[in-house]
Amino acid sequence: MSLPASCRASLVEALTAVPDRRDPRGLVHPLAGVLATAVAAVLAGARSAAAVAEWANDAPQQVLAGLGAWRDPFTGVYRAPDESTFRRILAGVDADALDDTVSRWIVASRPAMTTGRRVYSVDGKTLRGSGPAGGQVHLLAVLDQHTGTVLGQVDVDGKTNEVTRFQPLLDPLDLTAVVVTADALHTQREHARWLVDDKQAGYVFTVKRNQPRLYRQLKTLPWAKIPVQDETSSRGHGRYDIRRLQVVTCTGALALDFPHAVQALRIRRRRLNLATGRWSTVTVYAITNLTAAQASPADLADALRGHWAIEILHHIRDTTYAEDASRLRTGNAPRAMATLRNTAISLFRLAGITTIAKALRRNSRNPYRPLQLLGIT
Repeated sequence: MSLPASCRASLVEALTAVPDRRDPRGLVHPLAGVLATAVAAVLAGARSAAAVAEWANDAPQQVLAGLGAWRDPFTGVYRAPDESTFRRILAGVDADALDDTVSRWIVASRPAMTTGRRVYSVDGKTLRGSGPAGGQVHLLAVLDQHTGTVLGQVDVDGKTNEVTRFQPLLDPLDLTAVVVTADALHTQREHARWLVDDKQAGYVFTVKRNQPRLYRQLKTLPWAKIPVQDETSSRGHGRYDIRRLQVVTCTGALALDFPHAVQALRIRRRRLNLATGRWSTVTVYAITNLTAAQASPADLADALRGHWAIEILHHIRDTTYAEDASRLRTGNAPRAMATLRNTAISLFRLAGITTIAKALRRNSRNPYRPLQLLGIT
């Protein structure tokens, strides 16, 4: 369980770039050491600030030394922060700087693409335990479908929505030749123009009734005359799915009322409920600026289906890490803990680990294992 050989700097070193906003008088524990210890604890399955502190308190001296913990100058003993210290630091940390620092390190640690295009998925998630209804923290994240790593995260203020945070989320990333997928909420003309004109990126956007004119255009295309160009099937979770993809180039009389859109897609998913024996059919429409020469039907089908990778990320945080059950509400603590979970999951993905729950159990039995994932040898 280790990071790629191309990763030369440990995450502990990278975390020194996060600014320390605490009063320097009387400081004991270095910020980078506290954050690195929190990441290591989350890699071992810690779900709360209390669990993080308990893991740190049990960690051997060699582990604390590797994580950059404070060393008592009189006794030479490394001291782990207590629970109150973790809570104060998570609540007061510069959340934007933390996300930016971790994201830059993850981007630099990814293996290079050998073939095809990178595909990024954008989606948001509400931290349900972070406050009362209407006051909960909502975060928008971007994930690399190829590696399963989280490349960025921004806060969505309660006075706005995800649409206004789309560009700030993606702006720090190099999107040249990257394909961005998003749900129907982000099927916005401004997003399409910005991605293609400013970032030289591609997009594959789902279209629903929030774009009524575009939706009608797609629905009335001559789909009956267009052959199925990609078909896949899968079985699991008590169901059997058949997905059929049709793609048509939309130019001339078929031109779509959307910036840079040159192809339309229709995905029909037939699902058999193995328990009841009943079939159901769902039809989904999508658009892309990629031409037939730039992306095959199979490529487009993979990009659309791969968008579920970010939903899987949210599912892991909800089930394995019990994120929605967390009652952290002070300051930036809810977002900081979400960042730690994203970081841990990304580290597992970089190490080629697919079963997160099993890896957490394994790490919980040996405090030295999280150090390998953090790039500490």
